[in-house]
Amino acid sequence: MNSSSRLVVAAHNITHRYGRTVALDNITLEVPAGTAVGLIGPDGVGKSTLMGLIAGARRLQQGSLHVLGGELSLATERNRVGPRIAYMPQGLGKNLYADLSIFENLDFFGKLFGQAAAERKTRIKRLTEATGLHPFLSRPARKLSGGMKQKLGLCCALIHDPDLLILDEPTTGVDPLSRRQFWELITKIRAERPAMSVLVSTAYMDEAADFDWLIAMNEGRVIGTGKPDELMARTGTEDLEAAYVALLPGGHSERVTVRALPPRPMQSGQPAIAVSGLTRRFGGFTAVSNVDLTIERGEIFGFLGSNGCGKTTTMKMLTGLLPPSEGRAYLFGSEVDAGSNAMRRRVGYMSQSFSLYGELTVRQNLELHARLFQLDNETAAARIHDLAHRFDLALHMDDASDSLPLGLRQRLSLAVAILHEPEMLILDEPTSGVDPLARDRFWDLLIELSRRDGVTIFISTHFMNEAMRCDRISLMHAGEVLAMGTPAELIEKRGASSLEEAFIACMSDAIGPPACADRAGIAEAPAIPLSKPEENNASGRQITRLSMSRALAYSYRETKELLRDPVRLIFAFIGSTILLFIFSYGITTDVDRLKFAVFDGDRSPMSRAYINEFRGSHYFDDGREVTAPQELARLLTTNTVAVAIEIPPAFGRNIARGARPMTSIWIDGANTTRAASMVSYVQGVHERFVRTGAVQVGNTAQIEVPVLLEMRFLYNPAFESIYAIAPGVPAMLLILFPSILMAVSIAREKEIGTITNFYVTPTRRIEFLVGKQLPYIAMAMLNFAIMTLAVIWVIGVPLKGSFVTLMLGALLYGAVTTGIGLVIATFVSNQFAAVFAAAIVTMMPTMQFSGFLQPVSTLEGGARLMGLFWPTTYYMHMSVGVFTKGLGMADLRFDMLALAAFIPLFIAIAVLGLNKQER
Repeated sequence: MNSSSRLVVAAHNITHRYGRTVALDNITLEVPAGTAVGLIGPDGVGKSTLMGLIAGARRLQQGSLHVLGGELSLATERNRVGPRIAYMPQGLGKNLYADLSIFENLDFFGKLFGQAAAERKTRIKRLTEATGLHPFLSRPARKLSGGMKQKLGLCCALIHDPDLLILDEPTTGVDPLSRRQFWELITKIRAERPAMSVLVSTAYMDEAADFDWLIAMNEGRVIGTGKPDELMARTGTEDLEAAYVALLPGGHSERVTVRALPPRPMQSGQPAIAVSGLTRRFGGFTAVSNVDLTIERGEIFGFLGSNGCGKTTTMKMLTGLLPPSEGRAYLFGSEVDAGSNAMRRRVGYMSQSFSLYGELTVRQNLELHARLFQLDNETAAARIHDLAHRFDLALHMDDASDSLPLGLRQRLSLAVAILHEPEMLILDEPTSGVDPLARDRFWDLLIELSRRDGVTIFISTHFMNEAMRCDRISLMHAGEVLAMGTPAELIEKRGASSLEEAFIACMSDAIGPPACADRAGIAEAPAIPLSKPEENNASGRQITRLSMSRALAYSYRETKELLRDPVRLIFAFIGSTILLFIFSYGITTDVDRLKFAVFDGDRSPMSRAYINEFRGSHYFDDGREVTAPQELARLLTTNTVAVAIEIPPAFGRNIARGARPMTSIWIDGANTTRAASMVSYVQGVHERFVRTGAVQVGNTAQIEVPVLLEMRFLYNPAFESIYAIAPGVPAMLLILFPSILMAVSIAREKEIGTITNFYVTPTRRIEFLVGKQLPYIAMAMLNFAIMTLAVIWVIGVPLKGSFVTLMLGALLYGAVTTGIGLVIATFVSNQFAAVFAAAIVTMMPTMQFSGFLQPVSTLEGGARLMGLFWPTTYYMHMSVGVFTKGLGMADLRFDMLALAAFIPLFIAIAVLGLNKQER
């Protein structure tokens, strides 16, 4: 490369680690401006890490990195050049919001870059017309094919006219027709904007051959740079795939020459797979339609098709993972039965993604699956030993599966799939993202399994060179099989020069001219709107300022997603309402209608009168009489009764002659609070009987009653705990559900990858957090209204104070509780952790220290301090006070101020804790 040429990227001595794993190892690199530069290499060599650093999505750990003239280690420089960069992360639609339509996704990105409504509308129209997406503006992103998702992702990246476009494996897992359309679109964009630099990573060497400049990477290092022709000339190879393998350390000597496919030995018996009229529907959508298919024993059968055409669904029906809606599928002459263990033993399945246990070692994964298939110890040990050496896993048996390179992980997955010696293997895109050398080795194993062991292999792939290694292939689109035969037959039938050309011709015929308008649109669409460089730079300075419109863009997007997600809506509203009634009626301090049993050893009028005193009390149920004292102990032990009474013989005579007979009372003391109440009830009934009985026998002198005591209870005349519990339950639920939903919302973005849009757009931390928070505050207020009405109208607790005061307090409280969710979300990275963290953090202090069951004023030490610094304490006081005491704004102004003080505190903590770059 000419050192005097203008550079778009200049990297010096960059090193990046994930724990002990070195992703980039002292890389020094220069990328020329105005060119299309390709990063080539398999998954796991550091391409995505390097591109994330260049895009500003990852934090630079070591070294120096200049992009578009700005040093990305400096936040001010990153903010200046960031709006001139567009980043499309790896994965189909990884930067898209699945519940939003094409238009809504593009409109959201336009808002983030400060574009006015008219400008957004114009840009969206031109971009979607150029990509053929314009007829589908209202279609949700989740319902797009893989190729359409990538086009939409590209449109989202281009909506602000970047000077550097970064595409991380944009066509991995995309069918050949969509791949061709995608690159035709990139070619058109580069023709319209020749000054724009494009940095692309890819695992497809045929794509890389068309780039201006290549950077070959392996194990975190750059192993070669130059034009494609220069790399092939340097290595003395005829194609780029061979050139890359030659650049690998020891590549020339380690290259596996995949054997030519030997003739398939004929096997007797029923076909391995026979499918007739196989159909699968999901509601009104037909994923697979009337498929007829026959695969012979020992055959390698390739399954090719467009993204979303039904390949994976068909494979799942053949393994029994999905039942067909119509039709029948037979394996080795027997109808597929998902519940048949015998049939499962005949099939090995390898999914598209790595599905083993990453925390287990290679040996442990193999041993686990040996037990699952009930292999005896001797057989399992022999099979594991054989496969370890056969698949070159022997040196890695004690390594964690997650730490293995992708090629070794795929070999481990294959070893697990054939551990139980199945007669058929079903492999769903097993080599996606694997380097050429590892793919060659993998296919050598497949051919050996087919020809030596007679295993039938049913494999799906997007690599045409892999399809050429199959005995037969089928082409599928929109759930239907379009063509079937040997690769040579299909090429000849189409008069094509290659299998890829035959595939594209077949797909184009099936789609037809009207539906294929997007391809025509690439050549005929209006030019994509461009900005002059100086205008773009000026815009870049503007959009880095703090903007409420960006926050509202996040609020609008979040609201749309919430309204289209029934699970979250049910969780938020129905769940909280159900818990309101459960807590209100289930948490009670009332002790009444106690069951008791009695043994009457006297059976006199006086003993009957004593028992009737208990039966006449509303605290006790009708008593159960037993015939022996021993029966009382049994009833207490089995929780049949809570109180047991034993009346001694001569009970009545002793009272008549002035003696004090001893009556035994047994109380269930398992719950000490409940037991204390029962003691007081029993004492009250006993004393009332003693007074009444003494008067009847004329012994009034023995009883002194200095004053008649009548007890009254302020605010709760009936002294029913539901009047105290029900107003406090909303305070507990309004901290639980909003905080969980808020934390899950941000954790979900981290988990699915859309958080990258926050990293690489001008969005500030405070804009992102407040924008995400506002819809959940609104949801909390709606929850408050529902629960308040339920407390008043359903539970029957009157509201004595000001509803407006309570509503204002709820608004402040909602901002506080969602703020807690924001803080939690900054420390967790997945939705599962967010739910548990939010539930534990909110519920434990609320139950123990907020005054829900015990007044904060009665707490001591650390518990008292915790109560004073927990926000629910103040809203709990407000809710109970407004409901039961009729308190108003003047009485609750301190609680209002305390709640208001928590809001900026939690947001500040969340802002400090939220990373603007991935570590």
